[in-house]
Amino acid sequence: MNTVTNEKNYVEVDSGGGAPIRAWVKGVAFEPEAEQQLRNAAQLPFIFRWIAAMPDVHMGIGATVGSVIPTKGAIIPAAVGVDIGCGMAAVRTSLTAADLPDNLKSLRTAIEKAVPHGRTDHGGRNDIGAWREVPELNRARWASLEHAYQKIIAKHPKLSRNAHPTAQLGTLGTGNHFIEVCLDESDRVWLMLHSGSRGIGNRIGSYFIELAKKDMRHLINNLPDRDLAYLEEGTEHFDEYVDAVGWAQSYARLNRELMMEAIVEAARSARGIPPFTTTDEVVNCHHNYVSHETHFGEKVFVTRKGAVRAGLGDLGIIPGSMGTRSYIVRGLGNPNSFMSCSHGAGRSMSRTEARRRFTVADHEAATAGIECRKDADVIDETPGAYKSIDAVMAAQKDLVEVVHTLHQVVCVKG
Repeated sequence: MNTVTNEKNYVEVDSGGGAPIRAWVKGVAFEPEAEQQLRNAAQLPFIFRWIAAMPDVHMGIGATVGSVIPTKGAIIPAAVGVDIGCGMAAVRTSLTAADLPDNLKSLRTAIEKAVPHGRTDHGGRNDIGAWREVPELNRARWASLEHAYQKIIAKHPKLSRNAHPTAQLGTLGTGNHFIEVCLDESDRVWLMLHSGSRGIGNRIGSYFIELAKKDMRHLINNLPDRDLAYLEEGTEHFDEYVDAVGWAQSYARLNRELMMEAIVEAARSARGIPPFTTTDEVVNCHHNYVSHETHFGEKVFVTRKGAVRAGLGDLGIIPGSMGTRSYIVRGLGNPNSFMSCSHGAGRSMSRTEARRRFTVADHEAATAGIECRKDADVIDETPGAYKSIDAVMAAQKDLVEVVHTLHQVVCVKG
């Protein structure tokens, strides 16, 4: 295993008098708006030591996507965001490239039928991205979460409104969430997915963001950004948020587990796919979450908004965009990044700008050889809308080492 060297691979960003900012952005684009958001967060009085920015950093809402924000005595709900527990899962199979048929459409179709994805009907039971009839397996697994969920909504009944947690458990969602079939450097077949806590996570995140603003109503104008409203440790709403966000992170992890099980079975049923097994190479990691951890000998809350834990030996997943490579990585435990790495390539432009700049023909060319959607509705996810994954990986060579390099042959987009 590689080890962290004394070479400083990050740059120091002028924080405007706040906590220091260390950014792993050598060789990658670093937009001024994202830099200003980091500077805003650095002004808060409870930042522990410094803020770390990953190479996929880009502007978010309140807090920057691709930031690691360690705090003592407070948590910023908007820094965790509304897709609580969003993350990645991957498993290697016994299949190789030679086992796959030349035409992969039947495999893609089988996966699309097995996992609800997309969105209509505002997430309700008639939503194409939710279960109309919840599978018995999902109901049984939901039991592990239900008691804690009932305690949370007993205190905050609004959280259950239009949330549909059972109908959405085991479903993909929309936007940049995806399912892929990939080949690694030895032509072995992997199944990979990206998703989070669906509607209930959004409800919890949005609710506590507004609650933090309400609790700070007399001080909110003193903040550099209203979306940086925070909950202080020891207060009633702080403890309730910690419980709710922890529950949503558990929901997100189970959501990925259920989808992966469904994807494996779908692949087994697809035309032209021979019998196969899965191996013990399995990864399931969050990249939008908060965790209570020890750093530099002190217990702190670490909020990773678009960042993966990369402690020494930790396995993680760093996906590229459609049409590029993704990586299974092992953490090097770099203390300067609070043992974190990027969560992907990172957007280089907004969805609106991508739709303006790219055509369907551009997207078709960029995803040549991949069985995926090639229509106007996915142009905002085209590879050109993202940073170079090669540059992103080079910028964090002191944070992770590559275990496997994957390239997709099938991609299902939410």
